[in-house]
Amino acid sequence: MGKNVYASVKSYSQRGKLLKKADLQTLAESRDLEELMTRIKNTIYGDAISNVQKPYTSQGIESGLRGHLAGVHYSIAKTAGDSDILDAYYMKFIISNLKQILKGKVLGKSQEEIETHINLRAEELIKQRDVIIKALVSKDLEETVASLNSVQFGDEISKAATLYNETKNLQVFDTYFDKILYQQLGRALKNTRDREVIKLVGMDVDFYNLLSVIRGKFWGLDDSQIEDLIVSQTPSIPKELLQRMMAAATIRDAFAELSNTKYKNLIPDVENELDAVAQFERSFEMAIYNSSASSFTKMFNFATIIGITKLTAFEVRNLAAIAYAVEQKIATDITMSKLIVKE
Repeated sequence: MGKNVYASVKSYSQRGKLLKKADLQTLAESRDLEELMTRIKNTIYGDAISNVQKPYTSQGIESGLRGHLAGVHYSIAKTAGDSDILDAYYMKFIISNLKQILKGKVLGKSQEEIETHINLRAEELIKQRDVIIKALVSKDLEETVASLNSVQFGDEISKAATLYNETKNLQVFDTYFDKILYQQLGRALKNTRDREVIKLVGMDVDFYNLLSVIRGKFWGLDDSQIEDLIVSQTPSIPKELLQRMMAAATIRDAFAELSNTKYKNLIPDVENELDAVAQFERSFEMAIYNSSASSFTKMFNFATIIGITKLTAFEVRNLAAIAYAVEQKIATDITMSKLIVKE
């Protein structure tokens, strides 16, 4: 029995454990975090949150869930054997921690405050804990950037810090760190001939590139700065298309360039630019979610392994959003409208 077959079977069983919309609704209706914890304990995430300490916070709950997710992804990747694509998806955990650390340093947060936002389970599993700890104990942004100088993507991190100093926009860190991740994905994609996999992973790369162009225009970056954010292209969104979007006079015109692509029905239909960007982002994520969910049509296909990796990540994100909403007393219907889940 090949590794992929075994990993595929594992993916199917994991898929059967995904929470239904009704389950998420029940969790979202919790009156407070205490009640939410009790309800989560009755789901397959009971073990994941068993170490969350009182007093409960949405951060603490999210951290427990992320640690659990790292374990799930690590075991799927191990079962599947060597895969550049799964390695790139796994990097998401490390990237997410680095984002939190750099943004925390910029905001002048203490090491203790930043620590509540990160979970080092992913790094522990691949013996990379030192890198993160070194960044965490650095005294300011400059020292943090210097401490990451020797890691494989050190130059991208210093570019992010430079652009942040110019624009004073914290989202710059998100975009540059995402670039590191999607660059790895784009490279990994070039080494596969599997059409299903290309379709599934290609959507993620398209999502990142399109959003980088749109956000870059929204932030008033010049073409060369936007160009620097782009990672290797896919057949569905080639370089020429991205350049036409960059050259478009307005964000609305940039979106209009998508009208002859497979993403034409994701073009937002609102006037306000900020709302348009948010609407596009949500529609695209729903499309990624749906294509991950439909990757289970063929058993024993590597696409199912990628599919479950993405679906479990969406699920943990939904649970984290619910924890935040319960903590902030946000109305259940608003919370539910923000989740990425089967309609």
